[in-house]
Amino acid sequence: MGGNGGVGLVVMALLVVFLMTASVESKCVSNPVLFNFGDSNSDTGGSAAGLGNVFPLPDGRVFFHRSTGRLCDGRLIIDFLCFEGLINEKGFQKALYAIDIGQNDLTGAFGGNSTYDQVIAKIPIFISQIKNVVKTLYANGAKNFWIHNTGPLGCLPEKLSLPRKDNSSLDPYGCLVPFNNASKEFNAQLSSVCDELTSELKDATIIYIDIFAIKYDIVANYTKYGFESPEIVCCGYGGPPYNFDPNIRCGNPSSNVCADGSKYISWDGVHYTEAANAIVASKILTTEYSKPSVEFDNFCTS
Repeated sequence: MGGNGGVGLVVMALLVVFLMTASVESKCVSNPVLFNFGDSNSDTGGSAAGLGNVFPLPDGRVFFHRSTGRLCDGRLIIDFLCFEGLINEKGFQKALYAIDIGQNDLTGAFGGNSTYDQVIAKIPIFISQIKNVVKTLYANGAKNFWIHNTGPLGCLPEKLSLPRKDNSSLDPYGCLVPFNNASKEFNAQLSSVCDELTSELKDATIIYIDIFAIKYDIVANYTKYGFESPEIVCCGYGGPPYNFDPNIRCGNPSSNVCADGSKYISWDGVHYTEAANAIVASKILTTEYSKPSVEFDNFCTS
């Protein structure tokens, strides 16, 4: 399951409201408020609550020790940055609007035996929709935007397990080059649009986060981060090399679950483990992957 609707989800509904806690070195007196628009990589329960989708254990087995509607063994990236809570009018006015989408759109574009060129041709449509969402939010008072680009699609076990004639399409780190190139093209266009919006929307702060670079670094240097493999799934079916079967996914009674998710990057073939999410969050907080480089403290409510 790649998520819950991509751009359509962003347009359709506001999933979750968070109060941000800067996990390190925050000088905030009051925590920033964050509205999150995203797919299942950042869905903390909206799909379960709004659409009735059920994600039973082992999802949620770490930290929460119960099912929470997250497609992960524990916390998502956003959980390491935020906690849920109530906000006042001032919070709405200074809120940070986060957009974390793209993976589902590219996955859908590659479906139906589409060629690489056909996929690339669809990207401007996705980017245009994101641009319109930001402009609509701005027109209704939003001023602060936190926009994640999409991760390396070709490094996901879900994609790596697809039938292929040989390994000529793999890069040195075992990722599929065509899928990653599509992600890079999506991100290049998204980055350009963020630049355009920064010039166009006066008094708005638009921050572009390079999630691709963060996640690709984790895959390429997995041993440095304490992982045993960048490709094999913790919760899946089929065994090596990927332990992923699209017909027997995590949660299926026939699926198997690793004993220690902290040794794995991929939880279910599509989503990261809590351990990997924690590393991504820590890198986001450094602002080294942000354009422009802006600390979370910039969005304190007071």
